[in-house]
Amino acid sequence: MKVTPLARIALLTAAAALSAAIVVGAAPPAARKGTAMQDHIEKTDAEWKQQLTPEQYRVTRKKGTERAFTGEYWNTHAAGTYVCVCCGLPLFSSETKFDSGTGWPSYWAPIDDKAVTTENDFSLFGQRTEVLCRRCGAHLGHVFPDGPQPTGLRYCMNSASLKFEPKK
Repeated sequence: MKVTPLARIALLTAAAALSAAIVVGAAPPAARKGTAMQDHIEKTDAEWKQQLTPEQYRVTRKKGTERAFTGEYWNTHAAGTYVCVCCGLPLFSSETKFDSGTGWPSYWAPIDDKAVTTENDFSLFGQRTEVLCRRCGAHLGHVFPDGPQPTGLRYCMNSASLKFEPKK
């Protein structure tokens, strides 16, 4: 069977997507499509702009990134929970937060695997794995396979996408 160059590219792209999903422990993109949380939140751009600060909107809705060492939580060490700034879904615990030296809040695991989803991100420089809030689709940051054990992952998040709730 002869494989055309276009078919070969399609197969390689699908294999790369599956491989990236396996690296971060997420379902491949095709498996995630159609998966919906019962409490999924959708708003218009105007509604998000009204709710969020300009920086929160730029990061969460337009897939921006804050500058390293400038975000509110990169050096926070208090006990508590980091929730999505857009919808309030609990995302990360201070118990999994670690100092990655990158200037962004970093965690080795989300509170619940169902709290976040991932997608391939081919912007800027090559391929990265984007992390999104599963409830509202907010861009949170990226996950990399260079974190500490027990997962070996580094969820490198933007402070602008999070809200810290101190432990009571």
